[in-house]
Amino acid sequence: MRAIVITRPGGPDVLALRDVADPLPGTGEIRVRVHATAVNRADLLQRMGRYPAPAGAPQDIPGLEYAGVVDAIGEGAQRWRAGDRVMGLVGGGGYADYIVTHEDEAMRVPSGLSLEDAAAIPEAFITAHDALFTRLGLQRGESLLIHAVGSGVGTAALQLAKAHDVLVIGTQRSGWKLERAQPLGLDVGIETDAASFADRVLSEVHTARATEGVDAVLDLVGGDYLAGNLRAIRVLGRIVVVGLVAGAKSELDMRLLLQKRATITGTVLRARSLVEKVEAVRAFERDVMPLLETAAVRPIIDTVLPLEDVVRAHELVEGDGNFGKVVLTV
Repeated sequence: MRAIVITRPGGPDVLALRDVADPLPGTGEIRVRVHATAVNRADLLQRMGRYPAPAGAPQDIPGLEYAGVVDAIGEGAQRWRAGDRVMGLVGGGGYADYIVTHEDEAMRVPSGLSLEDAAAIPEAFITAHDALFTRLGLQRGESLLIHAVGSGVGTAALQLAKAHDVLVIGTQRSGWKLERAQPLGLDVGIETDAASFADRVLSEVHTARATEGVDAVLDLVGGDYLAGNLRAIRVLGRIVVVGLVAGAKSELDMRLLLQKRATITGTVLRARSLVEKVEAVRAFERDVMPLLETAAVRPIIDTVLPLEDVVRAHELVEGDGNFGKVVLTV
């Protein structure tokens, strides 16, 4: 089969289209003929040698999500049949003609959606749903701050929050992304960086809800945003950190942490066990699939490129030039 291979750690130019052996489904697994995949920040880090794939996943073929058609059934697998349209998350290997995955991790593609649309769903929406409702315990009618609201996970989280009547404040360093987010329901957009967003958030949420801070923060940026997050939340506020594009270290004022009686949670999907991943998939199917079926929420795609243009796709994401997902057709 064809696959995009990381030939050595480095920039986008180290990605090359190669012929590799077809994967074979093991016990309880299915093989999927991939029709589309999408580019994620984790793919960029893996390409640079900074985020190795988990055990059992291809170490030199990036790609965390896929949409395609079931091609072969492994021994003991019973949930799917050849020809079924499926999508899902994998530990790696999505930039290829075929992937193998455990049958319980695969999900049906919502009716009415193309496989290109479906490829933009798993990583963004499962991550957003898990972070908002499992980790943060977000409740209907609360207030939420989303950093990098124009990213794939950000646009998914924005839509899921608005489906639960949540007041959403979003930040971006690019004003045009905030403009693109407004039709998705963004209540307040703040063009800012780590140094200056907290005062604006406090002012906006006080005006809208007469509260002294937001109930929760979805941080897709990391780094020095932590200090502002603590200032921006109300007493008993919650913070979940999902992304670290601004860095992995930050100073923490523990006095403020204690005063706010705050909860700070970190989360990652890729390194979870099969059981934990299946739990996240089932929660997604229960809560989000009906919203996708009725188009109450939808995948946001910035650009669709053929697999052969993977270098351009990585350059686009690395340069922060996309609003929503960059999809690769296989």
